[in-house]
Amino acid sequence: MTSPRPARWGVLGTANIARGQFLPALRQAGGAAAAVAGRDPARTSAYAVANDIDRAITGYQALLDDAAIDAVYIALPNALHAEWTIRALEAGKPVLCEKPLCGTLADTERVLAAARATGTFLWEAFVFPFHSQLAQIRQLIAAGAIGDLMEIKSNFHFALRTDANIRLSAELEGGALLDVGCYPVRLAQEIFGPQYSAAWARAVTGGDGVDVDTWGVLEYPAGRRLMLSCGFGRSYDTATTLEGTDGRISVTNPFHPGPADHYTVEAGQTKTQTMAAPGGERSFTAAIRHINAVIRAEEAPRLLAIETSLGTALALHDLAVSSAAGSAAAGAGG
Repeated sequence: MTSPRPARWGVLGTANIARGQFLPALRQAGGAAAAVAGRDPARTSAYAVANDIDRAITGYQALLDDAAIDAVYIALPNALHAEWTIRALEAGKPVLCEKPLCGTLADTERVLAAARATGTFLWEAFVFPFHSQLAQIRQLIAAGAIGDLMEIKSNFHFALRTDANIRLSAELEGGALLDVGCYPVRLAQEIFGPQYSAAWARAVTGGDGVDVDTWGVLEYPAGRRLMLSCGFGRSYDTATTLEGTDGRISVTNPFHPGPADHYTVEAGQTKTQTMAAPGGERSFTAAIRHINAVIRAEEAPRLLAIETSLGTALALHDLAVSSAAGSAAAGAGG
């Protein structure tokens, strides 16, 4: 018997996230990097050669029209997600779109409507729900290892080294909350569910009028809450704790765990430590492996954007509105 043909992926954009995360994981998952599309022919060709991608294509639509492409990874700035995700869905290409799915709630709703109308599969690139680490943590919580889970404290910070970065562009819908604050929000959704009762946030503004340091709270029923902190001004930090009535689970990196990451369970006199990523599998690999299997009709799709993305978008919207209101009130008071 011959093995099934690898799923042939096309990449929209020449972003660092594709180079550093998606493409290595795609190869681990058994997929093929068939093409990359960009607007600049020379840059796109150089990117293809440097990253061992079969072909360089000039123009995003040309890649979507290519019958030799089975699925598309969208690694464009947030402001371009809606247009090109909708075009890909209408072209019948399953899509893995970088997070956040869109920079605004209205665009998210448009994209999800297109996914429903076309029936084409769409995933938002929060890949940690596919990872075995989250499954293990869920099992511990369900088994009462820390009592009743009441609070999630979650950070996502890193230091931007240059001012010439799309994350600092308001026009491209950058900012810390959308870029990395979305991770704690999605984590809380995975564990507490999508129904929060209140949102509060404050931010420091920088760059081209975007938030560069944001902190906030999402309140959930029964007194549970997410306390999040995110920004571009300090060293890499994804420390997260899940606080229960009888203990806590401390996680070094719940979002992109690597072989050196772990979680620690502390409950009474018990303290255990488990490695998160045995074998060195990349954080994107499990998600891409699943999508490849869906494309080959070997698995039913899980964690589709039509099931998961609206709750995250609503929470990000409400946090941003709260932050803007707080800034306006502070300005009026000054």
